[in-house]
Amino acid sequence: MQRIFSSKLFVSGISLALGVGVGAAWVGSNSDNESRWGHGSDRGLLERIPVIPIPSVNASELIPHQPGQVALSKSTAAMKYGFPSLANIKTRESYVTSYDPRNRTAAWVIEQLNPETLSGQSDRKYCEFKEDDSVHIYHRSTNADYRGTGFDRGHLAAAANHKWSQKAMDDTFYLSNVSPQNPHLNQNAWNNLEKYCRSLTKHYLNVFVCTGPLYLPRQEPDGKMYVKYQVVGKNHVAVPTHFFKVVILEKVRGEVELRSYVMPNMPLDEKIPLERFLVPIESIERASGLLFVPNIMKRTSALKAITMGA
Repeated sequence: MQRIFSSKLFVSGISLALGVGVGAAWVGSNSDNESRWGHGSDRGLLERIPVIPIPSVNASELIPHQPGQVALSKSTAAMKYGFPSLANIKTRESYVTSYDPRNRTAAWVIEQLNPETLSGQSDRKYCEFKEDDSVHIYHRSTNADYRGTGFDRGHLAAAANHKWSQKAMDDTFYLSNVSPQNPHLNQNAWNNLEKYCRSLTKHYLNVFVCTGPLYLPRQEPDGKMYVKYQVVGKNHVAVPTHFFKVVILEKVRGEVELRSYVMPNMPLDEKIPLERFLVPIESIERASGLLFVPNIMKRTSALKAITMGA
């Protein structure tokens, strides 16, 4: 497999200090964008989103994870930058999620990655996909919903991100943490993005990852825009048109960086560099109904005030 993760990528991307121009430039710069996004109208939607630069903050003002320190709760640690929304919040061993009962999948999942969470003896061969009993039977998905559909049960919080505890890994196999995902995407380009997020823990103190589905509109032959997506199984589990990842990176000393990615739920050439899927964070916020930037700004502003007061 060709390696597409260069060391330069580790320190490039979308920084809070630099805004999100990299993603904006990609969205409208290549003639083959339509093949990657699946629909030209998706590209147009993102091109119209204004880019708002975000100031940097000093990582010394943050409350970092200390190597060797065991947090009281990994899920509590994942809450550091707040929630993109407040509906149907559920906490697991090491991630937090907001469940969407209408679509039978999560709206978002937040997890914190560092070398400690990625290390351990946990093995996915001991895990099985299971219904989430905390979700009402009317609103939950089942394994039968996926059977014969041609879609993978695609993890939102990846199993390999939580090797530190077998229970933590087991929790990623709740069906409330998966969405119907094209198998070629799940096992190739999306898998590359998950691996890349894990590799960032070698270069940053903490890596916070928020993942979720998108249901983007497209223009139909009548010239009108429609949001259309497939549903599978007797419980009508929604098949996302796209998936997003928002990555918050904390340096030991320096600024906090923000990178945001969108991939269409379709086969993609795994050799396409991951930076080609960078998009403005505002495009994800608008398309998903979620908010990330205000939470980051509130968090860093509060820590600045505490530091100055001290």
